[in-house]
Order: sequence, then structure tokens, then C-alpha cells
Amino acid sequence: MAAPEDDLIVVGITEHAAEQLGDIVFVELPEVGTQVNKDDEVVVIESVKAASDILAPIDGEIVEVNEPLVEDPGKVGEDPTGEAWFFKIKPADPSQMDDYMDEAAYLAYIG
Repeated sequence: MAAPEDDLIVVGITEHAAEQLGDIVFVELPEVGTQVNKDDEVVVIESVKAASDILAPIDGEIVEVNEPLVEDPGKVGEDPTGEAWFFKIKPADPSQMDDYMDEAAYLAYIG
């Protein structure tokens, strides 16, 4: 999940993805200030079922991370599209977001 917030993009996972992963037991976040390219591995999450990587949706700079998730990774399963976002990125080229589905299209896709 990547959602606009002012001039930043908030990156997390959807409720559907959180349900598929099950109980999250570990989250490794990037460093603030890290420059990333689209599809770079940025976050590692581990659940009781699997380990997964979260990729950068666009080119840009990591400007904020959700540090409380490191201490309480279970929040990802409790509120994935709210308080359990992973990082915020300042896009180098905001038009890269045009390639993504909006929420309605995503819900129709997984429905």
C-alpha cells in the first residue's frame, strides 16, 4: 500500500496482505535519509508463516520511519492501513505513482 500524504508517500501493507502473513513477529525498517530506487528492498517483515520484503514503490528519499513497529511488530496485523505504516518517502518523481491502482481498483482485484 502506498498512499499520498501532502508531498510524501506513506508505505505499508494492506489488510489483505496482513491477513495472508499472519502474526508479524519482526520488522526491520530503513534508515531515515536513505535514497532508494523503485523496487529496492526497503523493509523486512517476518511472520509466523514467512519472511517478506517490502519494496520501494518509487524513487526517492526515506524521510520518516515508524519506529514503534520495531518494538511492537504485531501492530502490523492490528492496524495495517492506519497506525502500522512502515515508512514515508519523498518522491523524486511523483508521476511514478500513476502506475499504481487506486484503493477501489485494488479491492475489486482481490475481491
